[in-house]
Amino acid sequence: VQLVESGGGLVQAGGSLRLSCAASGFTFGEYMIAWFRQAPGKEREGLSCIDENGGSIHYGDSVKGRFTIARDSARNTVYLLMQHLQPEDTAVYYCASTYAPDMPGRLSSSFYTTWGQGTQVTVSS
Repeated sequence: VQLVESGGGLVQAGGSLRLSCAASGFTFGEYMIAWFRQAPGKEREGLSCIDENGGSIHYGDSVKGRFTIARDSARNTVYLLMQHLQPEDTAVYYCASTYAPDMPGRLSSSFYTTWGQGTQVTVSS
């Protein structure tokens, strides 16, 4: 079971980035996928999650209206489109998965069993 994030980088305030989370080694269509981030000295924060068939999506309050999550089952990939980025969005971004068919989405890190290595996002002012 493996998750690999990509798409991070340096962007100016107000800009956009799209992160990708490529999954392998498990039946993608049976797993809930979520995005988290962790800034230096801060706790890991749940940003968004999407259920196994894309029918249920949740966002954290800090990113609601700015970030969009989507999944592409043909590519076994989940995306996080981040718009109107601000310096406070600077963090390492992680995707995570859990086997949770027909369960409501959660943004608690303890709910997820497999994590990617993270990708750095830096927003300059």
